[in-house]
Amino acid sequence: MQILIYSYNYHPEPIGIAPLMTELAEGLVSRGHSVRVITAMPWYPELEIGETYQGKLYFNEEKNGVQIQRSYVWIRRDRNLRNRVLFEISFVVLSFFQALKGWRPDVILLTVPGLPVAVPATLLGWLYRVPIVLNLQDILPDAAVHVGLLTNQKLIKIFKGLEKFAYWSSTKISVIADGFTKNLLEKGINPEKITEIPNWVDVDFIKPLGKENNYFIEENQLQGKFVVLYSGNIALTQPLETLIDAAAKLLHLPNLAVVIVGKKEALERLEKYAKEQGASNVLLRPFQPRKKLPEMLAAADVGMVLQKHNVIAFNMPSKIQVLLASGCAIIGSVPDTGTAARAITNSGGGVVVPPEDSDALAKAIEELYSQPELVAKFKEKGRQYAEENYCFQKALDRYEKLFASLMKPE
Repeated sequence: MQILIYSYNYHPEPIGIAPLMTELAEGLVSRGHSVRVITAMPWYPELEIGETYQGKLYFNEEKNGVQIQRSYVWIRRDRNLRNRVLFEISFVVLSFFQALKGWRPDVILLTVPGLPVAVPATLLGWLYRVPIVLNLQDILPDAAVHVGLLTNQKLIKIFKGLEKFAYWSSTKISVIADGFTKNLLEKGINPEKITEIPNWVDVDFIKPLGKENNYFIEENQLQGKFVVLYSGNIALTQPLETLIDAAAKLLHLPNLAVVIVGKKEALERLEKYAKEQGASNVLLRPFQPRKKLPEMLAAADVGMVLQKHNVIAFNMPSKIQVLLASGCAIIGSVPDTGTAARAITNSGGGVVVPPEDSDALAKAIEELYSQPELVAKFKEKGRQYAEENYCFQKALDRYEKLFASLMKPE
C-alpha cells in the first residue's frame, strides 16, 4: 500500500505523538509499504524551529525509508490566541500544497491533535478519492475546554464545528482507549466507524535493564537511591507541585530521590518551588536523547503518572505504556474513574491514588520504598501486561489490517 500520514509532529521531536508516528511510519515501511509523512518543521517541545530547518518554507528528507515532507509553521514562545491561530493557519495552508507533491496514496492517516488539519486532509481525500482514517490521540475541543485551555466561546464554536467535520469526513476513526469510544458514541457516531487500537510501545527498545553501568545513575549520583521518576510534559494538566510537596514530606527517607525530567523552562519554575518547599530530595533534569530513554527509565524504581483532578475522563497518557514496558512500578496520581486509572489497575503494574493529594502520594511512595518485594511484583506484572497488550508489532498488525480493509478491489 501507499500510505500518507498527516501529523503535526514527527521525528526528531522527542515526546508526544512524534515518536509514535515515527515508529508507525517506519514499521509500515519495514513491512513493504510506501509511506510519506506530511508534517511541520520540528518545533516541539522547545517552541522554536530546529536549527537545521530554520528559514525554510519546505524541507524534504528521507529517514529509514520514510519520505518526510515538512512545511513551515508560525511558532512563538508566547502562546497567545494570535500566535495559535497563525500556527494553525500556516500549517493547514502550507502543508496542503506540500502534500500535493508526491505519489497518490491509497489511504490517508490523519492524527488529532490538531483539528484544523482535517480540512486539508479531507481535500486530499476528495482529490485522490481515497479513504481517511482519523486517529484520535485526544478529543478536542472537549479536553481543552474541560481544563480551561480554551475559553473563547467563538473559538469553542469553531472547534466544535471542526470536530463534527472531522468525524463526518473520515472513513474510519481509530481511538486509543475505551473512554474515547464512549465519548464518540455519546455524540452519535456510528459504532461501526470506530475501531480501538491502543497506543503501543516498542518492547524490544523499551525494556527492563539493570542499574549497573547506567549513565543516568552515574551522571546524577543516584547510586543506592530509591528513585521516583517523572519524565514528560509539564503543563496545565500535570500538577508536578503535588509530587514536590510529597517529596518534602519524605525527607526522613535517607535514600529517596525524586527525579523530574522535562523542558528547561518548566524546570526553572519547579526548581524555585522545590526550594520554597525545602524539598532537597528533588532532582530536576532536562529531557534526555531518545536513544538513552531505556537507560533513564531503568534508573527508576517507581514511575509517576500525574493528572489534575479535573482532567477529562478519557485522557490516556502514553507514558503508561512506556513505564510498563520498562519494568517500572507505577504510581498514578489520577482520577480513579478515568481511563488512565483503569489502565494502571488492569495492568497490575502499580497503584492509583487521588490526584493533587500530596499526603496520599507521599504515603504511596513510602509504602513502595519499604516494600521492595511489592515493587518487584509490580515491575514483573507491568512488563508482562505491556508485552501482551501494548506490543508495537500487534498494533502494527491492526493498522495494517485496517488500511487493507479500506482498499478498493482492483
